[in-house]
Amino acid sequence: MAHRTDALFRDDAYLRRADATVVAVNDRGAIILDRSIFYATSGGQLGDTGHIERGDGSRIAIAAAITGETKDEIIHVPAPEQAGPWIGEKVSLAIDWDRRHLLMRMHSACHLLSVVCPFPITGAAVSEDDSRVDFDMPDASFSKEEVTASLMDLVRADHPIFTRLISDEDLAANPGLVKSKNVRPPVGTGSIRLVCIGDNASVDSQPCGGTHVKSTGEVGEIHIGKIEKKGRENRRFRIRFGPMPAN
Repeated sequence: MAHRTDALFRDDAYLRRADATVVAVNDRGAIILDRSIFYATSGGQLGDTGHIERGDGSRIAIAAAITGETKDEIIHVPAPEQAGPWIGEKVSLAIDWDRRHLLMRMHSACHLLSVVCPFPITGAAVSEDDSRVDFDMPDASFSKEEVTASLMDLVRADHPIFTRLISDEDLAANPGLVKSKNVRPPVGTGSIRLVCIGDNASVDSQPCGGTHVKSTGEVGEIHIGKIEKKGRENRRFRIRFGPMPAN
């Protein structure tokens, strides 16, 4: 039976610590809690790492967070050879904040890239230092320098980033909100989470369950490291932190 984990990061991506109760431990030692600040790998964004602290002060290092039988079940995968908690135990959680914040900045940068390059998205991967977004576009009509300049214009404008909920019906009536060519957001729960950029979502609005920073200015300096051709109509843009290297 799948458990439902209260995903605290959906309402506050800046939570670094929280208390929780162990509700299950599977046969491989993975831990399921009633609530969690650990983002589980999904939508191209890597899951969080960190630790769980037990009542006696001992810690269980968490090497990964993944989804279980459903998207609402978060499984905390401990590093090898550690004693596990018991069901019903009260524990404290802490994520590797420096790593999470890099992922939040990168994921937000990927959204900005989808604004600069308004083409259907065919794939994406968000990591700490080098992320990619793949677009269905017939030719590389953008240069690295042009895209980087447009991205940095959005960063410097320091637009607010926020979330709001819409109904399944609202999404059906506005299909243009979905930028992914092949993956549709899950429906049936009655509400869809949108990540919005700009006052009144004037810059962008799209379904997303990931974690993001509060404003585009917090993304910091980014650049396009490479544009790769991946098939006849597929172009891969790689985003990296820092200024564009001099040629």
